Amino acid sequence: MTQTTSAHHQGGTAPPAARFDAVVRAAVGQGLLGEGGPVAGFIDTEGVRASVGALHDAFAATPEVLHTFAAKACSLVPVLRLLADCGMGCEVASPGELRLAMEAGFAASRVVLDSPAKTREEIRLALALGVAVNADSLDELRRIDALRNPGTASVLGLRVNPQVGGGSIGPMSTATDTSKFGVALRDPGAREAIVEAFRERPWLTRLHTHVGSQGCPLELIADGVARTYELAEEINATLGVRRVTSLDIGGGLPVNFTDETVRPGYADYVAALTAAAPGLFSGRYSLVTEFGRSLLAKNGFIGARVEYAKVAGGRRIALTHAGAQTATRTVLMPDAWPLRIGAFGPDGTPKTGPSLAQDIAGPCCFAGDVVAYGRELPELAEDDVVVLYDTGAYYFSTPWAYNSLPRPAVYGFRAVAGQEDGAGHDGPVTFTTVRDAQSLDDIAAESGLAHADALIQRDG
Repeated sequence: MTQTTSAHHQGGTAPPAARFDAVVRAAVGQGLLGEGGPVAGFIDTEGVRASVGALHDAFAATPEVLHTFAAKACSLVPVLRLLADCGMGCEVASPGELRLAMEAGFAASRVVLDSPAKTREEIRLALALGVAVNADSLDELRRIDALRNPGTASVLGLRVNPQVGGGSIGPMSTATDTSKFGVALRDPGAREAIVEAFRERPWLTRLHTHVGSQGCPLELIADGVARTYELAEEINATLGVRRVTSLDIGGGLPVNFTDETVRPGYADYVAALTAAAPGLFSGRYSLVTEFGRSLLAKNGFIGARVEYAKVAGGRRIALTHAGAQTATRTVLMPDAWPLRIGAFGPDGTPKTGPSLAQDIAGPCCFAGDVVAYGRELPELAEDDVVVLYDTGAYYFSTPWAYNSLPRPAVYGFRAVAGQEDGAGHDGPVTFTTVRDAQSLDDIAAESGLAHADALIQRDG
């Protein structure tokens, strides 16, 4: 991805680069944003390809590596198919995500199933398909003992929690002492039990770890990977055979939400891992990665119409159609997930003029549905458009159904830079539908319309 330098600003208020200006203008001009479509998500397809290219380049010297995309970061079949076309595999954590990965066209051999609560049926299906499975506990290994067909093509691993500590966002930290994920490596007797599990199961050939991503510094992530690498060496030395042949090192690259700069980059990640575990890239172990947010966040945005603007207690509030239903993490944890906001006029051109502190609120019926507080922006008014940047992952792809608000449409786009559209603007911009907006009929059907009389008792 092209690196764009920008000054550091607090609270996500850095002025965004003009990267998406033409896209917003075209979306308004084509009716994708406006009265008939008051909120939508947008994906930069060429940006996604560039991000995947940067990932592959960073690992170019690694003898054998499978890069998988964490489906939870953007569980939309067209996006997953784009990533498959870019040479990615897919990491899934539920039966639904596994189905989406299969529909997107990923080969089973390039799919990895992770989840702390796999059912027996879920395990059976994965083993039948030949999908790799990382067991989350020793108890799950015992389930696999009973369900595994010796002829399965599935690579089987065990997730360990290196217990290296948490980052600045507790809910995003998966390597704390009491994390629900994996076998806690420093708990009494755990290390010996893990070695014994590999001794008893010649088919168990992979170790998996994931420290967390957002809020976790590279040094913490690298420490967790290094401890897992050391465990693999110990297992192989103790058993006197090369039992562990691959390491799934998870995701772990945090995203800079403060400005346009892509930092840290994948090369920084590889450098940190190399310093912490020099033998990791020697070729002794094949590697699997599970990146998600870092591939898509900066390649997507949410556009939303301003329906009203009001003043309450001296505070100006812009009421928009982008709130907790599509920016859930930001609304519920605003300090942990601040977003940069762009202000555009009714025609989709960037707004100018003096900045004014304003709240950017959403449509959900609770007082805390505010995406940004006191943000300095040109004064917003009815029919303007706001843009929430860096929302290509975990935002519009997995909306919250609060207030029965419809899932927003999602569009992929391509913009041809350096050309003009006849009005002095960069262009042209072409859009393709990734997901249709949810209709009111869809909402009613999803809410049990077919069973409307199910709870009514009728006599006779």
